Amino acid sequence: MDFSLTDDQQNIRDTVLKHCSRFNDDYWLGKDQDGLFPHDFHQSMAQSGWLGIAMPESLGGAGLGITEAALMMQAVAESGGGMTAASSIHGPVFTMKPVELFGTEDQKQRMIPPVIDGSDLICFAVTEPNTGLDTTKLKTRAEKRDGGYLINGEKIWISVAKVAKKMMLLARTTPLDEVKRKTDGLSLFFTDMDPSKMEIRTIHKMGRHAVDSNMVFINDLWIPEQDRIGKEGDGFKIILHGLNPERVLLGAEAIGLGRVAIQKAARYANERIVFDRPIGMNQGIQHPLAKCWAQLEAANLMVLKAATLFDKGLDCGLEANAGKYLAAEAGFEACHTAMSTLGGMGYAQEYHVERYLREVLIPRTAPVSPHMILNFLAEKALGLPKSY
Repeated sequence: MDFSLTDDQQNIRDTVLKHCSRFNDDYWLGKDQDGLFPHDFHQSMAQSGWLGIAMPESLGGAGLGITEAALMMQAVAESGGGMTAASSIHGPVFTMKPVELFGTEDQKQRMIPPVIDGSDLICFAVTEPNTGLDTTKLKTRAEKRDGGYLINGEKIWISVAKVAKKMMLLARTTPLDEVKRKTDGLSLFFTDMDPSKMEIRTIHKMGRHAVDSNMVFINDLWIPEQDRIGKEGDGFKIILHGLNPERVLLGAEAIGLGRVAIQKAARYANERIVFDRPIGMNQGIQHPLAKCWAQLEAANLMVLKAATLFDKGLDCGLEANAGKYLAAEAGFEACHTAMSTLGGMGYAQEYHVERYLREVLIPRTAPVSPHMILNFLAEKALGLPKSY
């Protein structure tokens, strides 16, 4: 049992932090204010080979694991880019896993390299307005026609849809009342965005303004059969392979955001002089920050345990969900404590911690709420009755 990073893993962390230092807090504050997608950051990460960190070398990737991807994403968030930076690039790491695992050789060669070299921005279209986490009740319909499928339906909270070229879409190919199990009859597609068949409405939100969130209305979108991933009706089972890595990455990002928040707070507490001494001498300042540090580092161990289990091909559902829960809660408390440490200045945009606080609410809320994670842990870890 070794809790230390390998030399290669430490090098990944150090190199990503150095790379991201070119995009400082003021850069991300500017993006938060103008609301424009950070194409230059996305391209810089793609050109440096980071988008393919967990993809096979045969497809242009680095052939590393979700552990290394988590360390990368944690460093991206910790650099000050927060969830804006992370959300602009973490899609290729977990969204393309179903293609790698279940796609044909032609699909892998056609779909994955343009994503990891930065040519194709992608969005992940699963969530719907009236189903939420009850994925098996998705209403978006994919009707089989000669050579492909005709898609109609609505999606919500679809990140990057305004600028994406490609879309990973989950839709129902067999009506719910015609399947034996409710998880059957859903199919997964990776296809072109066609603006003529979609209406994309921006959701104006609290934070992460530079990475758009949207409602997407799909009307008679044609998807050729060669863009279906895996067998028809197996989409739900296929997409599950990307959910645990997603939770691991979100957890790692929340920890990174919490770390940069308390680093800023500690620096401010050392420099801010009140009553002729730094406020950091006061235990009322020290103890909350120390508690946050401890919680973040403990959560990080669970996140990395989940990543390690995934990379070994072992079940990691409990650990991935627990890690995401612990990391998000610890990240939130760290950002809130940092803002309190700065007092009135914590509310000022130029000190950046208010942006961290707004953005850390994303991993605390999405893609699954803390309440649903606790439901899952109660059932799977403790053997308690399913509550939903």
